[in-house]
Amino acid sequence: MGDNGADVGRVRNEFSGTAHGPVVQAGEIHGDLRFEMPRREHPVPRQVPAALRQFVDREPVLAEIDGWVGDAGGLAVLSGLPGVGKSATVRRWAEGERGRFPGGEFYIDFAELRAQRGGDVSAGVSHCLRALGIEDEYLPGTLGELTALLRSRTADDRVLMVLDDVTEPAQVRALIPGAPGSVVLATSQSRLGELLGEGARLMSLEPLSPEHGLELLRALCGQERIAVGDEDAALRIVESCGGLPVALHVAAARLVMHPGLPVAALADELADDRRRLEALRQGGERPVSAVFGVAYAGLPAPAARLYRLLGLHPGRRWDAASAAAAAGATVAHAAGQLDVLEAASLVTVAADGRYEFHDLVRLHAREQAVQEDDEAARTAVVARVVEHLLIRAAQADLAVMGRRMRIGTYTERLGEADRATAFGDRQEALDWLDTWRAELLSAQQAAADHGWHRQVWELAEALTALFLNRRYLNDWVRSGDLGVRHAEADGNPAAEARLRTLLSRPLMDREELRRARRELETAVARADESGHTLLRASAREFYGRYWDRCDPVRAVATYEEAMVLYRAAGDDRGIAIGRYFMGRAQHAVGSTEEARATLEGAYDGFMAIDDRRMGARALAAIGGVLRDLGRPAEAVATWRRPAPCSASAEPFITRRRCARRWPNWPSSAGITSGGDAI
Repeated sequence: MGDNGADVGRVRNEFSGTAHGPVVQAGEIHGDLRFEMPRREHPVPRQVPAALRQFVDREPVLAEIDGWVGDAGGLAVLSGLPGVGKSATVRRWAEGERGRFPGGEFYIDFAELRAQRGGDVSAGVSHCLRALGIEDEYLPGTLGELTALLRSRTADDRVLMVLDDVTEPAQVRALIPGAPGSVVLATSQSRLGELLGEGARLMSLEPLSPEHGLELLRALCGQERIAVGDEDAALRIVESCGGLPVALHVAAARLVMHPGLPVAALADELADDRRRLEALRQGGERPVSAVFGVAYAGLPAPAARLYRLLGLHPGRRWDAASAAAAAGATVAHAAGQLDVLEAASLVTVAADGRYEFHDLVRLHAREQAVQEDDEAARTAVVARVVEHLLIRAAQADLAVMGRRMRIGTYTERLGEADRATAFGDRQEALDWLDTWRAELLSAQQAAADHGWHRQVWELAEALTALFLNRRYLNDWVRSGDLGVRHAEADGNPAAEARLRTLLSRPLMDREELRRARRELETAVARADESGHTLLRASAREFYGRYWDRCDPVRAVATYEEAMVLYRAAGDDRGIAIGRYFMGRAQHAVGSTEEARATLEGAYDGFMAIDDRRMGARALAAIGGVLRDLGRPAEAVATWRRPAPCSASAEPFITRRRCARRWPNWPSSAGITSGGDAI
């Protein structure tokens, strides 16, 4: 029907769009208009997840947080390797402070935000503002405006901010509340030292001790699951987990879910490096590998590569130079990437200044190398590290032993660059060998695993510079055995003879005389086969030392054979050493006058080549001969000579030592005190 102009001038009363709140549509309004709307109540945010019930050995850290934030509030950053319990610790602290923060307790998991929104800082701030009742359409568009609004809305009442898995300082700075007395607790794999400018307290969380690791394992499994007889096996599980709570949780879950699984069986499974990460599984998941995988995924490519390659490094520790060898890079480049790995809490600096992995991290790094680097590349890494350590061992051997006889050519292969990094003195070199002993032995084993015969026996020979001075008998036997086998496999009778000869020393110290004799007899035969005159002499000299223990008469004859060969080789030191041991053997069979003359010749020989240590030993032997000849005054005069190995004019032997050598020596003999020379 038409309107015939009836609607002309009529007011249209229409509404379109979305209204947030009441709407009034009226033609005319006379007087005031007032709306009474019920105010929408928003609950005070209490977002921090509940603490774990099984929680041990973090009281010192909780006390440190208490001491830092106090009543005045503050910012604390808790760092540590993945899975060490950082989140559990801050949640436990927050649980103990419920009711202290009337403005709210906020929780932001940046790992979750990274998965959802790329870890944008704005997303974290927006999360807190929404919890305070601000709807999305009223949220500002820039980070600066969001941060200012958050500080305004948290300016009146104390709040707690728990920021989990932070990776950047900006993620913390944007979430510092406005109210005095507020507390911010952040967890991170990195130290986040940049936050010191905001007054942050930087704290590190370490793995659990064996005692507390066992306590946690019991709490997770139940006391009845780990019987009294299972304690040793349970401690082995804790050791294999490296005190890492995430690993202990998985191990406990396996024991709980499989009641028939003996504790010892799980301990044996975890003890195998090749199976450990696989053994730490729950159903089809590998939680331990997963937490390390997140950290690894966040590394820059150069640091990620070094992480993988260091998982292949022989031994447990390394420095920037050996890391550079692993990567085939410069020391400066390796040092920079190690800083990145340390900042990510994937490596730590040990007490001796070298770097190391947590055991489970090392296995994860090796696993990544197997997955991402082909076999040829992995083999090349090990080869570079073995060669690097052999070079350093060669430098140390030279500094400790000087121009001793060597069958290997490892010292001759040192170039100018290698000599430029040589050790300053003998003591420094010995200390280096001692510090790196485990890595050198691991490198030797790695070379053996790859069938690199020369490197195996050369490392065995170089390591005797340490073992002759610091008697690690079991390590010496292990290294010597390996060296002998690979020298034989290398078809090198001279190297085999040398190493069998040296191997006799720790065997005799361990009272394994029969085996020592077999090694020495084979050594003499191989030395003769090699035609190396000096080596033939040395093998017989060592064989004479065996007969010193078993048949002194035969020892004299054996030393005489050695002396003939030493003279043929024209080796002054060998001649002096041969005389020294022959003189002692002559003394043992009662040829005292002959022994004295032989030992005097040995002393003169040592002094001629400036071997003061052996010269001091020769003096001691001469004094013993004179004592047994009934010439005490001459014996005392010999023992009181200034020690040839000392820079001072101290007498060679003390009153105590004189009495030890000659029990009936009177205490009034007038021997002045001084340092023992040998």
